[in-house]
Amino acid sequence: MPPKTYLITARPLTTTTISLPASKSITNRALILSALSSQKADLENVSRCDDSAVLIAALRDRPDIIDIAAAGSAMRFLTAFFSIREGEHTLTGTARMCRRPIKVLVEALRQLGADITYEGADGFPPLHIRGRNLYGGSIQMEGNVSSQYVSALLMTAPMMRRGLSVQLTGSVISRAYIDLTLGMMQDFGAHAEWTAVDTITVRPQPYKPVHYFIENDWTAASYWYELLALSGATAELHLDGLTDGSIQGDTTVKYLFSLLGVRTIFATKEKKVPTRVTLRRGSMKVSRLVFDFSNCPDLVQTLVCTCCGLDIPFDFTGLSTLRIKETDRILALKTELRKLGFVLQDYGDSRLVWDGEKTTPADEPINTYEDHRMAMSFAPLAQRFNSLRIANPEVVSKSYPEFWDNLRRTGIIVEENAG
Repeated sequence: MPPKTYLITARPLTTTTISLPASKSITNRALILSALSSQKADLENVSRCDDSAVLIAALRDRPDIIDIAAAGSAMRFLTAFFSIREGEHTLTGTARMCRRPIKVLVEALRQLGADITYEGADGFPPLHIRGRNLYGGSIQMEGNVSSQYVSALLMTAPMMRRGLSVQLTGSVISRAYIDLTLGMMQDFGAHAEWTAVDTITVRPQPYKPVHYFIENDWTAASYWYELLALSGATAELHLDGLTDGSIQGDTTVKYLFSLLGVRTIFATKEKKVPTRVTLRRGSMKVSRLVFDFSNCPDLVQTLVCTCCGLDIPFDFTGLSTLRIKETDRILALKTELRKLGFVLQDYGDSRLVWDGEKTTPADEPINTYEDHRMAMSFAPLAQRFNSLRIANPEVVSKSYPEFWDNLRRTGIIVEENAG
């Protein structure tokens, strides 16, 4: 059976209010911190996405074999969580998940006394974990692979008898996500902080049950910035539930799109209070965009598609983690944008460039590679090409189940297509 395909047809945008999903990144951290607390925390505005659903089920049911499907954060967070909890569990996932490396985290936990074995290829899931009390202490850990490894280790550190000191070696990528984890740990009563430019120290101190409100997702907001930037419309888009001064690193989207002709207007100037954000088109656009995405890698696909759609050449760096995401996102972007006539060049594992080179477009659907962000970042390009076909559109449920319904509300036509 051929994959489901959506035909996205451009229409003039109407002024629309979008209720964004809760942050998946914050939700999944809050779920782990709540499970580690002496009593379950009162979590408000929990994400309803697939990745959070599998984590909720795993923490609630704790079966012997836990299939986390394609949820990368769940795999990393649960690896550390079950290492310090009594019982035996096997963590597995999709075929792609079992090709995503986890050796850095496993080796760090083993140094602390964890009992983890690989049930397949060395360095990759599935993992068999026998939980036990960990003593803690001091370790070194690579900081240039995935911040989720660091976050997974940090969240379990207050439960270790001596706490933990982690020295990150090499360049530290996605530092904003590490800071997000530390801030949330402190909100749950932990004593965790940077004690040197490359070192984090966590004291052995139990978490406290708290009432915790989960912010809406700035990464999800990026697709609406892109839609407005590509539309050429005078309509406004209103995004509910965002906060100024957010703990999310992807608030950088405000700055990036200010360079691409979209203004961000908050309904209230009060910091860290959920409010309505109005997106309005401006006149300023840069002629070329150069940016290091080390601290906000989840925005790369949005900005790559937007710049191509606006014919703005770019030079993007800090992309090393994109090779080990739901798919190789650098290769996927190059392949799918070439179908639309854009010829991108990559250099090593960390740089993607478009100098304006184009080729003849191909009349083919955009493949999504089981990657939610491929579907959501390409869909707004229908505004540039009048229509676009997206294969396997249901993949958006990984982080934003309501995406297609919200897109229809703006006036864009989204319909199933057999071609």
